[in-house]
Amino acid sequence: EIYTLSLHDALPIWIERDLHDGAQQRLVSLAMNLGMARERFTSAPEPVRQAIADAHDEAVLALSEMREFIRGLHPAVLNDRGLNAALSGLAARAPLPVRLRVDLPRPASPSVEAVAYFIVSEALTNVAKHAQATEAEVTVRRGGDVLRIAVTDDGRGGAVPAGGGGPGAGTGLRGLAQRAAAVDGTLTIDSPPGGPTVIVAELPCES
Repeated sequence: EIYTLSLHDALPIWIERDLHDGAQQRLVSLAMNLGMARERFTSAPEPVRQAIADAHDEAVLALSEMREFIRGLHPAVLNDRGLNAALSGLAARAPLPVRLRVDLPRPASPSVEAVAYFIVSEALTNVAKHAQATEAEVTVRRGGDVLRIAVTDDGRGGAVPAGGGGPGAGTGLRGLAQRAAAVDGTLTIDSPPGGPTVIVAELPCES
């Protein structure tokens, strides 16, 4: 049986994109407005000036901490070496043999590549922990405006998302669906009892 998870049945996490485009921009605006108020109301009573100054300092600190957090969401190896090299590192570090095939005629957006990286990383972790597999294969291809990721293993099969029952049920597969949904993508799981298991994510590119 094939289980398909999409945005409508995965929790909308929108982590990196919403933090970057939403909360971070609001903090920038807040810090700027408080900075202008700090400069403008120099003749206000001391408690008022101090309250504005403290709020401005806190906003600047919060903005700095959020930027550090967002940088942590995007693996440095993607910035330094690109998705192909980053995935090669994951394959090399996996506790079972992994064949990797990457065909990217042009890169996707940083947020989509980060999601692709984490999907492969978490899928391989699930394979190593639960699948009883002897090998896995990862294929990443870009066709037009879609980045397609397939992770296949020769394990016992029976993998279903949390709440679906079966020996492979758990939160790990649900997390993969949430990763894909964060960039308006979908995740499909084909895992008959006895295997093989094939996990396919399709992510719209935003390059």
